Amino acid sequence: MAVAALGAFGYTEVTGDGPGQGPSPSSQSPQGQGGRGDRPGQDGGSGGSGRAGQGGREGRGLSGTCPVTTLPGEADAVIDEILAGAPPRHPGDDGKHFGNYEGALPSEASSYYREYTVDTPGARTRGARRIVVGGGTRTDPDVWYYTGDHYASFCAIPDAEDQ
Repeated sequence: MAVAALGAFGYTEVTGDGPGQGPSPSSQSPQGQGGRGDRPGQDGGSGGSGRAGQGGREGRGLSGTCPVTTLPGEADAVIDEILAGAPPRHPGDDGKHFGNYEGALPSEASSYYREYTVDTPGARTRGARRIVVGGGTRTDPDVWYYTGDHYASFCAIPDAEDQ
C-alpha cells in the first residue's frame, strides 16, 4: 500500500511494509484474524453501517478502510464491548475524549471522538493500538476508526456494527 503525507517537515511517501512494521490493516488477509468474517453479507468491502468515515474535513492520517476481519482479534473484542456497553478494560483511559490533536481524523467538535485500548498481547503498557469512535452514543457510535501505530495513521472500520 502506498501512503503519501504532507506534514510540517515536507512530503513523505511510504510504499510498503518497512523493517519492523507489519502490514497495514487494509493489506492483511482476513484469514486467521479472529474477526467477524463468517457473518452473512461480509464481503470485505466498505459495506456495513455505511457511517464510518463521515464527518467534517478529511483527516490527514486516514488510509482507507479496514474491515473487522483484517483487524487483530483483540480489536473485535473491544468492538463487541463498546456495542454491549461493557465496562472499559482501562477505566482511566477508555471511553475518554480523544482530541485528534494530530489532525489525523476528520475535523469535528472537540468532544466528538472517544478512544479505547486494543490490548497488545505481551505488552506491559497499553501499547499503540486503539479504536477511536465518534458521535452517536456510547453504544452506537456514528464512526469507527482503528490505529495500530498510536495515532500516526487510521483506517475506517466500515462493518463494526454488523452482527
